Amino acid sequence: MSHLILLFSLFLALEFADGKSQKSTQNLCSNYVSHKRQKRDWIWNQMHIKEEIDTPLPHHVGKITSSVRNSNAKYIIEGEYANTIFKVEETSGDVYAFERLDREKKAEYELTALIIDRTNNRSLERPSKFIIKVYDINDNAPVFVQKVFNGSVPEMSPVGTSVTKVTAVDADDPTVSGHATVTYEVTTGGEYFTIDDSG
Repeated sequence: MSHLILLFSLFLALEFADGKSQKSTQNLCSNYVSHKRQKRDWIWNQMHIKEEIDTPLPHHVGKITSSVRNSNAKYIIEGEYANTIFKVEETSGDVYAFERLDREKKAEYELTALIIDRTNNRSLERPSKFIIKVYDINDNAPVFVQKVFNGSVPEMSPVGTSVTKVTAVDADDPTVSGHATVTYEVTTGGEYFTIDDSG
């Protein structure tokens, strides 16, 4: 009888160990699967280009890159200016501008990046919007907001009396130091009048 109890205990111990081993193997497998499953992401440097670049076209703007690993992957861009002003090299993701850009006409462009399987045109990742910013160069002269500014001053007024105010504007980017700064100068009549930087 004692042999029977001992044999039964051994059998239970082996079953318990085997069950634990299977559970451990399952956990290991599920951990391996969850480790293998990676979050895919778009990765790119900030897109920007200087306006009025005086070198042969096209001009390199930046690169769209996805962490998707697929030998059949193909990059596409969509949007109002996609495949006209901007084109993407479908295997590398390099984005090029095929026109000289003018920031004063348009300061930024919004496009959408896609990556598809070229064999079946299925999306390999969710589309993502990105912006190409056009950097300013100081290429605009200030202009007066009207052709003639009239002023008057009573005779015998003390020195420093205000006569009139003139205003000029510059179309360049005011956030770039010095690009849209306007200064004024009296070119005729300087013996009687002065002007400060406020006009």
